[in-house]
Amino acid sequence: MDPHGNQPVVRAGAPIDRSRGVVILVHGRNASPRNILELVPLFGPADFSYLAPAAANSTWYPYSFLVDRARNEPGLSSGLSKLNDLVDEVVAAGMRKDRIVLAGFSQGACLVSEFALRHPGRYGGVAVYSGGLIGPPGTTWDERGAFDGTPVFLGCSDVDPHIPQKRVEETAAVFTRMGAVVTKRFYPGMGHVINDDEVAFAGTLLNAIAET
Repeated sequence: MDPHGNQPVVRAGAPIDRSRGVVILVHGRNASPRNILELVPLFGPADFSYLAPAAANSTWYPYSFLVDRARNEPGLSSGLSKLNDLVDEVVAAGMRKDRIVLAGFSQGACLVSEFALRHPGRYGGVAVYSGGLIGPPGTTWDERGAFDGTPVFLGCSDVDPHIPQKRVEETAAVFTRMGAVVTKRFYPGMGHVINDDEVAFAGTLLNAIAET
């Protein structure tokens, strides 16, 4: 089964072949591409292409990202495949990976983290808003491959009801060992949202791409 395979991809900004870079934005549970695309005007640089895939029934996988992975199938594998198809499409259109930014919030951030881990390389950036690598406590992740200096941002509340601080720490450590340049920020009492500082950091990633 491939529940997300035929779901739409909402597009905004410039066409890929006329853009300075591409941002793939992954929405959270019970949300939609339109929700995550609300960030686009806040990022800053113009002439980027934005792609926001939709999850079937607005949910990438049914349970917490902290349960055994098998319980979240087939949604988990389908979501990862959807992201892989999008990256392949962007590269086939002539865009280098180091001009692609992967970003997501909550469940979408977890999916982005897991996708990046399984498909390492030099991206323009990875922005993980209130999320982390997928798997139950005690998971050991496969760290083969390298990020070759990819900037990775992990932002989360210190009291997020869904994302344990330990998992953000573990995710940062894995990406660092794999050669990413990791920025990790915990925001006191923030709750399960995206704040202005997190958006501003993404803007710096896009500016860096735009200037090269």
